[in-house]
Amino acid sequence: MRVLFIGDIVGKPGREAVKRFLKPLQEDYNVDVTIANAENAAAGKGLTKEIAEELYNYGVQFLTMGNHVWDQRDIMNFIDRESRLIRPANYPVGAPGQGYGFIRAIGSKIGVLNLSGRIFLPPLEDPFSGAIRWINQMKQETPIIIVDFHAEATSEKVALGWFLDGKVSAVLGTHTHIQTADARLLQQGTAYITDVGMTGPRDSVLGVKKEIIINRFLTQLPAKFELANGPIQINAVILDIDEESGKARKIEAIQRVADA
Repeated sequence: MRVLFIGDIVGKPGREAVKRFLKPLQEDYNVDVTIANAENAAAGKGLTKEIAEELYNYGVQFLTMGNHVWDQRDIMNFIDRESRLIRPANYPVGAPGQGYGFIRAIGSKIGVLNLSGRIFLPPLEDPFSGAIRWINQMKQETPIIIVDFHAEATSEKVALGWFLDGKVSAVLGTHTHIQTADARLLQQGTAYITDVGMTGPRDSVLGVKKEIIINRFLTQLPAKFELANGPIQINAVILDIDEESGKARKIEAIQRVADA
């Protein structure tokens, strides 16, 4: 099975990049399933139903979220009913939505688990011990499990990768918007990357106009964030997964860039 996972989609430029690049990537790599992190898809913060539908229409089949999941109030109107959308599983009991879900492709069921880190992010439930509980539940349905770990600290991401090695098909880091150069197979068959990267404006600081962020560092004054213009990029990984064992055979990081 071949899975395409797209890194954090940022605003309209990110959606335009998905529109521009997704179909060619699906064809070039014979992709069976496409998953994307969409927590920044609505103007850089959160997700609306309209934008979720836009991404589905472009060919994304499943969406994950992160710490900006609640930034658009509209999500409260549909997250409980949308089986193709999950938020971090370690939010408190009673939070809307689900922390994991399933999608079918080529006769197999794929499980997707969303987790949030706790270093430099809200102090949610421990993602390590929680992951084992949720993975054990998911294993009753399928051996193929992909984890989107939305976290800030590289140490926390790497540690979870090793902790879940052999227990899941892949641990894919999101949130920091910079694609890392450590895509690899861990010792017991789990594909890993510290951060898949960002899908959005390339000449930016994590998607925001670079002048705004530079000035903020220089002055330490607050500033309204605005998404950058210019060239757009897609950052993603391709996973080859054995359908019987759930173990990964290969992970490949992908970057594509085009003028807006």
